[in-house]
Amino acid sequence: MFSEIGQLIFDNEAVAKTQDFTMGLEIEMQRVDETGELSQEPYPAGAGDERTNPWITNDFLETMSEVVTPPASHALDAMHYLFSLNNALRTALSPGELLWPLSMPPRLPKDKSTIPLAKMGPDKEAYLHEWVKRHGFAAGTPCGAHINLSIDDHVFELVYEHLKDRFPNRVDLENYLYTVIAQGFNRYRWLITYLFGASPIAEAGYFDKNEGPDHPVRSIRQSVYGFGTKFKGDYTSVQRYVDRIEKGAKDGTLISDYEFHGAIRLKGNSNLKDLPKTGVKYLELRMLDLDPSSSVGVRTGTLRFLRLMASYFIMTPALHPEEVEKVIKRADEMNEIVSEEEPTSVTKFQAKAKALMRRLEMYANQIQLGPEYQEELEDLEDRIENPYTTPSARLMTHVKNDSLEDYALTRAKRYQNSALETIRPFKGFDQKQKLTAEELKSQLFKGSWDPQ
Repeated sequence: MFSEIGQLIFDNEAVAKTQDFTMGLEIEMQRVDETGELSQEPYPAGAGDERTNPWITNDFLETMSEVVTPPASHALDAMHYLFSLNNALRTALSPGELLWPLSMPPRLPKDKSTIPLAKMGPDKEAYLHEWVKRHGFAAGTPCGAHINLSIDDHVFELVYEHLKDRFPNRVDLENYLYTVIAQGFNRYRWLITYLFGASPIAEAGYFDKNEGPDHPVRSIRQSVYGFGTKFKGDYTSVQRYVDRIEKGAKDGTLISDYEFHGAIRLKGNSNLKDLPKTGVKYLELRMLDLDPSSSVGVRTGTLRFLRLMASYFIMTPALHPEEVEKVIKRADEMNEIVSEEEPTSVTKFQAKAKALMRRLEMYANQIQLGPEYQEELEDLEDRIENPYTTPSARLMTHVKNDSLEDYALTRAKRYQNSALETIRPFKGFDQKQKLTAEELKSQLFKGSWDPQ
């Protein structure tokens, strides 16, 4: 079952370290008013300076707020950061403002040019205007949960010590392992769409007449009807990943290399061209819809499942380099099929989904993970058996007049009221100061929690 690297890790009793991913979260949500329209209020002053605050900012639209957590050693720690920052944003909102809990935006005005783009400085704003010219306003409005995963350094140290003949230097090993994980997530992105897709319909104004799917789906956001450019990355190697994006920017397919927003991005250097030389430092997973059943848009169990998948990809045989593009192309086609399936239908790939879940369960048992992982796997296996338990199907029970507005506003008000009941609301951004991760940790928790 294990690859050469996986067996090495297993024999040295270091499997637990493949679970110790450093994790950071980026969660986007639209600010709306109590009627369900995009907010007309200015950027909340209590959230700090939108151009310089690294922990609360905006993205694409002035109303699209983004909460960014510092890297944390454990999923639960990342969630505590997220919960506290989410509450800080909510308490900074103007009276009557809410955070829209769905990935697909609230109803959009007919004249979308009235929607203000994010104020992010001249260069970024010029980029946004060009993006809108190419793709339109609506395509940039869906929100999601982005998960950043960084492999524990102990894994690199162990593998490099034993396999120096295979990897000339440490950077080559880092690039290899991150590429293997990226290939794995691309290969099984369709399963993540099935299990966590939560954008079955769009509100008024998102699609023009006679556009969009003709029936509810599992995930508009993860389908061809979703976010912006459909440019495909090359995950055969880091060098080929960079070369593909650089070529797209050079021939005008992409505005710049920044425009590549694939489901998985390799990160580690602000200068993309230098990435193969300096090394990938983390992966950005961008395939999760917001989970409206959580005030922060994602659940701890979901993070555990993604960590389990990443660990499994490290430990098991990788794709042969000559197979990568073909396999991922087929996986993209599978993801499109799953994305556009009726939310309550049994997926066409149920047998494949069951097979992978069985392998993950065997792996979890083999490395003796705790009951929280076992419980999560059992819950997700139930979703595969019964599509009515998937997030998208559950949302369909709340649709009224082809809209989820009532449901979304009810949830948004509940979450907002809960945040406003916070005994000690966070005021650390009032002076628009730029807090370091350590300063943020100290001010957010003041001894009540000690994230690692």
